Amino acid sequence: MPREDAGPDFVEALARGLDVIRCFGTRPVAMSLTEIATATGLARPTARRIVLTLEHLGYARTTPQGVVLTPRVLELGVAYTLSTGLWDVAQPHLLDLVARTNQAASIAQLDGSDIIYVARAEVPKVVALRVDVGTRFPATSTALGKVLLAALEPEQLRAALDTPTRSPVTPDRPAAPDRLDAELREARALGWASTNEEIAPGIRSVAAPLRGGDGHTIAAVNITVIAAEVSYQRLIDDLLPLLLQATSGIGRDYELIHAAPQRVAPSR
Repeated sequence: MPREDAGPDFVEALARGLDVIRCFGTRPVAMSLTEIATATGLARPTARRIVLTLEHLGYARTTPQGVVLTPRVLELGVAYTLSTGLWDVAQPHLLDLVARTNQAASIAQLDGSDIIYVARAEVPKVVALRVDVGTRFPATSTALGKVLLAALEPEQLRAALDTPTRSPVTPDRPAAPDRLDAELREARALGWASTNEEIAPGIRSVAAPLRGGDGHTIAAVNITVIAAEVSYQRLIDDLLPLLLQATSGIGRDYELIHAAPQRVAPSR
């Protein structure tokens, strides 16, 4: 059935294809056609045609266990990250930050009431919460999210918080509205935010904004640690200054690239 809010130029077939890709979420298991149809609200024959199209394009394959996405789906997200130039600029700074702290570092951006990870540099550790590029978490329960929410104007903040989360993760300690308001005020005053085992037990994080040349926050960068290895005090006293150095370096390099004159080669 066509979407009620769609205009005459809306391509329903494309929307349904994206619905099928999104319905897999972070599931590590295969899905049957019936499960896909149920998750997307599509008729089973429609779901089958979309799956066959995705297989033909290399974005899905059918196994004895069911339909699975292929790594080619990552191209869709990587295309966005590369189009902004953010990963090219951030990569050396993130890798240096990981080398200096021996902790994982990530970059995320806001999408409604969720954060989406757009870049990540890891260390080989066993953690309770898996994070990959494209992972969604509720913004209110993450240090990255609090930094990004704190940068919004009041109307933008209300709109973001009113947007239903699409994250499959339920926070260990969801933020109460009054506490969140105080935390966002603190994040604006300090220029950074932290969480202490909020999104999941045993996980601590500190995040800082990544700002463009106009001063607007375009993303957030964090360090994530295992609580049993790094105390909250050490996270703030020792690792936060290194994080702030990294965000400053990324922001400086990002602005230099975007401020450089862009030349278009004449056609021949």
